[in-house]
Amino acid sequence: MEITSYIILGLLIVVSPGADFVLVLKNSLGHGRKAGLLTGFGIGTGVCIHISYSILGIGHLISQSMILFTMIKYAGSAYLIYLGLTGIFCPKLTFDAGAAPVPKPHDKAQRYFMQGFLCNMLNPKTMLFFLSVFSQFISPGDDNRSSFALIYGLYISVLHIFWFCLVAYLVTSEKVLAVFQRAGKKMSQACGIGLVAFGTTIAFTN
Repeated sequence: MEITSYIILGLLIVVSPGADFVLVLKNSLGHGRKAGLLTGFGIGTGVCIHISYSILGIGHLISQSMILFTMIKYAGSAYLIYLGLTGIFCPKLTFDAGAAPVPKPHDKAQRYFMQGFLCNMLNPKTMLFFLSVFSQFISPGDDNRSSFALIYGLYISVLHIFWFCLVAYLVTSEKVLAVFQRAGKKMSQACGIGLVAFGTTIAFTN
């Protein structure tokens, strides 16, 4: 029963709308399916980092240092706001209902991967979530619980990648693009406002 509860918890956390979801939506609609998929992989990689330091116990040290945590908090907040502003003030976006948006010549794959990676890595709420969850798994001298923590961590990471790649695929499909055909700029601005809102909330949350 406990395992089932944690599986459901993982599903709820991943599918709940947040800064990661908004970023995948923004990049998918603005730069095409590949950009959205790469953003999803970046987010999944960021989750792996959170899981690693949680299991190794480094996260506990961070949580005990208010200065270090505050630095991470404001760095994450500033990055989310930056991403949001780029969406709000971006040029008008156009969508072809018959094909995904064509990436610009100067777009590079690592750009979208790193956006997803940093968006997830610098979010202190994500950090605190993993610290709270994995603190229930890890006990000194209990190899079974540590092994379960590692398996659960891999499950969460794969779930993130699967979900956000699915989002990127769906929002760049022909039918969905047809819906957004006349609202490209508004959608990008709406996503940008969402990112700014998440960043601002993080900055002013104790």
